This record gives sequence, C-alpha cells and structure tokens, in this order.
Amino acid sequence: MSADVETQLRDSFTRDAEAVRGPADPWAAYTRREATHRRNRRLRAGALAAAVAALVGVQTNVVPLPGWAPGIAVAGHGPAFADVPTRGELAGDQAWLAGLRRQVKDIADPDGLWRVADRDEIHVVYAGDIPGRRLAIAHVRLRLGLIAVWERVYYQGPPGAAPEQMEESGNEGAESPVAHYAYGDDEDGGGALVVGPPDAEVAISLGFVYSPAGVVERRPQPVTSRDGVAAVALPASPNDPNPYARVTVGDKVIFEGGISSGWSSRGGGEDPLPAAALAKAREGARGTPIDAAVLTWFVGLGFADCRVPASEATLRVLWSGQVNGAAAALFTIQPRGGGVIAYAMHGTADSARYDLRLLLPAEGAHTRPLAWRMRADGRDDSTDRVYVVAPPGAARVTVTAATGAPVAVALDAAGFGTGTVPPDQPAQVTAYAADGERIAATPVPPFERSMGDLPGATRGTRIVD
Repeated sequence: MSADVETQLRDSFTRDAEAVRGPADPWAAYTRREATHRRNRRLRAGALAAAVAALVGVQTNVVPLPGWAPGIAVAGHGPAFADVPTRGELAGDQAWLAGLRRQVKDIADPDGLWRVADRDEIHVVYAGDIPGRRLAIAHVRLRLGLIAVWERVYYQGPPGAAPEQMEESGNEGAESPVAHYAYGDDEDGGGALVVGPPDAEVAISLGFVYSPAGVVERRPQPVTSRDGVAAVALPASPNDPNPYARVTVGDKVIFEGGISSGWSSRGGGEDPLPAAALAKAREGARGTPIDAAVLTWFVGLGFADCRVPASEATLRVLWSGQVNGAAAALFTIQPRGGGVIAYAMHGTADSARYDLRLLLPAEGAHTRPLAWRMRADGRDDSTDRVYVVAPPGAARVTVTAATGAPVAVALDAAGFGTGTVPPDQPAQVTAYAADGERIAATPVPPFERSMGDLPGATRGTRIVD
C-alpha cells in the first residue's frame, strides 16, 4: 500500500472504528474493500459524464466505447513514476515484463467492468524478488464508460515466478510518488518493499517503543537505500514487526509512515487477558462497573491497537459507566518503562467505538484530567460534545476552547462530566483541587481521521511535540 492509504482510511477506516466487529486488526478487511470504495468515489467524481454516457449504455461498458472516445480522466489521479524506468532485477527482462502485461485483467465491481484501456501503455514500476516472494507493481489505465483512472496494481508470486504465476494482490491510486508493500505471518516471516523516485533515499525500520517522554520512537534504521528502492525481510513473530518507512528527496520528506502488512498470526495472537489481571486493573476505578465481557473486549482492542503484548504492560481502568446508552470505559496501557496510552471506548461485547487514543508522558499520566470529543452515534458527523473524566482529588474541572474563556464542567460523584467545544477548535481540560490549586491540564485531542498508525505517531494522538 502507499500514501493513498491515508486518504482511504479517512473515508472508510474511521467508520470501521465506530463499530469494530470480529478480529481486532481490521487491516485485512480494509484491503479487501479498498479498491471498490476508491473506484466508487471516482465514479461519483465523474457523475456528470457518466449520466450522459449512460443514455447510450456506454457507462457500464454494456455497450463498447467507440474507439474515437478519449475517456474523461478523473482529476488528481494521474500516475506517478510515469517517466521513471522500471526497477528491480527483472527490469531488463523484456520477455518477462511483456508476460506480466498480458496477466493484467479487467476489474469488475458492482458499478460495472473497469477495462484495461490500453495494454501497451501499462508501465511496470517494479519487478523483482523481495524476501520470500516475487513482486511486481504496474500502473494501469482503467476505463468505465467515459471515465478513465490510473491504478497502481500489485502482483505477487513465489520466488522466481513466471509471469503466468503472478496473481493480483491489491490495487490503489497511482498518483502517490511512493509505493510500498509488506506481507508475512508468525511462522514464516515475510518482507517489505518501498519504491520511491530514483533520486530518493529510502529508510525502513522495524519495531518501536513508546518512550516515557510520551513519543513513539522508531528503532534504528536497519535498511537504507539511496536509489529509491529498499527491501527488508520481516522476522517471524506473533506480532506484526511494524515496518516503518521514511522517504526523502534532498531535504524534503515525501513519505513517512507505517507499512501495513496484514500480518497473520496462525497461533491466534495474544492470549486473552486473565480474569485476575482484569480484576486487578479495575481496582480503584470510578463510576459504574460494566460487564466484564464488554470490558475485556474493549481492553483487547486497545492492546491490539497499540501493538503491545498484554504480558508486557500494566493495565489500569480509570472509569467506567454509560455513554449514549452503551457501556463505556476509560483505561490506560503502559508498556514496561514506557509512556501511557489512554483509551476511551463505548459499545457492547462485540461492537465498540474508539473515542480516545492518546499517548501521554509517563510522569503524571494518572493525575491528569482526560477528555474526548464525540461523533454522532452511527455516523461520522462531528458534534460539539466533550466527555471529561477528572483525576482523583480534583474538585473542579474547566474546558477552554481556543477562542473562549474557561467553562466549568459539572462533575458527578465519579468525576465524570460533559462539556461543549466547537468541533473545529482546539481545547484543553484543566483540573483544580478544592483549594483552587491547579492540578494539571491536558489538550482535548482533535477528531481522529485516520487510525492507520500507532497512537502517538500523529500529532493529534499525543500531547508532546
């Protein structure tokens, strides 16, 4: 996948976070839906042309498009790498590349059949072997009636595969200047590849830590290439090795982020949190207790999201109760010697919404007030509602929006309250002791538009620079 992931997640993945069901890691389902969602959006972008063409049966490719019709290219989706030579050890094997072009197939979705517009203009961006797999990346122009789009299509096969052994494994928009791909599982490991412009420096790192200062620190870069291409083997492990790429051209960073691998753990991943550990984590929690099965589900989602084994972290439940008529909880996960990740969720034992993902410095993490913004239930619409949980010992809490004065929040006996903040304004929540002394203040995180990276990896999911 490429930087296009960020755009796709903004529309698709955030909605998934509202009602997470099934496996805690939704990446595999996301990649299956990605191509259809993207093509549907592009189809709507060309709705006017589509409506005209539909009158003659062209738009769904029921009636063949006349050869003289040029197609309407959707703006913003031209191919990157258009003038860049093919890279990889197969770049000079013209017979193999020609065979791959013959493998490129039309793509069907509910709106019709996206046909390969011109097989001769298919540009193979990369072709070669990465650890454990042969990979090819091609730019293909597709047409649905009068609408034309460029897609970056990924093909994979066993090491040394012939073109006819290569199978399509995903596709995305072709406009990003960086393409990246990763795969693997807990038994055999895997590999990761990043392809940028030929003059780019590409660095791939594996692993990370949540520092006690409250930032995500990537481990030293084990792979660096200055020719725009880098690949690395991924070790077999129960948890995703979390490959992370940084691509620079000169002094400019053109891509930085995680490389999703859809990591498969045939052993089932982490063992469930023991009941005794959950009971201990609930000690001192304020509010109304919620069902243990619901809380276990929430906590499991949190551990999967921050990618920290439960056996290597301390769990604390700070508050539980009801939000919008559903069970809700605020809890923290602290890796050994690291920062503290705060989560707020509400839902049921098999469906939950992430309301808060926030990395905090270890020092003073549990004496801070915490607040989170709410979307409308069942939709992505932002509201002005802010839920607040005060720290123990706080007698008063205020919420201050960027353009306003501090506004007191009425707290119940458990230190829980509701305030309002315009959804487009920054804000902070401040707690005071009974004598008026300020205890601590914490920013109210903005609405999160992408859950594709670790909590703390983006500015809106941490409180320190």
